[in-house]
Amino acid sequence: MSATVTAPARRPAVRTRPAPGARRKTLMWIAKHAITIVLCIIFIAPLVFVFLTALMTDEQALTSELWPQTWNWSNFAAVFAKSKLVQWTLNTFMYAALATTFTLLSSIPVAYALARFRFRGRKLAFLLVITTMMLPPQVVAVPVYLIWARFDLTDSLWPLILPMLLGDAFSIFLLRQFLVTIPRDYTDAARVDGCSDVKTLFKVILPMARPAIAAVALFQFFYCWNDYYGPLLYAGVDQEGWTLSLGLATFKAFHSVQWNLTMAATLLVTAPVIIIFFLAQKVFIEGVTLTGVKG
Repeated sequence: MSATVTAPARRPAVRTRPAPGARRKTLMWIAKHAITIVLCIIFIAPLVFVFLTALMTDEQALTSELWPQTWNWSNFAAVFAKSKLVQWTLNTFMYAALATTFTLLSSIPVAYALARFRFRGRKLAFLLVITTMMLPPQVVAVPVYLIWARFDLTDSLWPLILPMLLGDAFSIFLLRQFLVTIPRDYTDAARVDGCSDVKTLFKVILPMARPAIAAVALFQFFYCWNDYYGPLLYAGVDQEGWTLSLGLATFKAFHSVQWNLTMAATLLVTAPVIIIFFLAQKVFIEGVTLTGVKG
């Protein structure tokens, strides 16, 4: 007679509760960072709303529903098909890259001279730089436009790029404030070694000012990328010369009822800026933080 072997009965799985100490630490962390969490939700919620709306259908985008019934990834392809998004992106990148490069080439020497050289009228020159920051561009829009029209450079982005060769007031101010925080012992040691002012700038100052230069570059790049007034004034009526901000405004006007396509286009325009910021976040924050207020 064979004996039957019965398998031992399985005990029901018992869920382990977190220790009171761990739960308390979690609650303490949430309470400590409550304001930060709320601010993060406030900033992230619009992006989540744009992303979810971009994946809806035309009918659902006009309703109060927040979650897509079907995920329509083809909306992004429709944006490329119904607009010249690729050409607008190339124009915007050219505008932002050239303007940022010209701004750095022209602003760094001026900021270096205001921070390191001792000459009569230095404070007055710095005051004039700050004063130009208070002048709205709309005040001089008409005479500046007439000047570029005489050079036959309207209906293009060059009137927005070429002035950057003359420097940017905010960039000069930010770089100067950072350069004055660098001890003069470095430049004095370089002069003792026989370095000229130009060599001292490139060999000593610029390597130490990389965070500030990166911050200025990002500020200028983001400004050009999001600029709407300048391209609206100079880009003309030909869509081949438009930037993303101007093209997006026109796209929204033509597809105001199709909010899913409008949100998809908005997300495509915003995505490069967000990616660049997160890639350069560390050096950007370091440059802004280290920029002193020493006068």
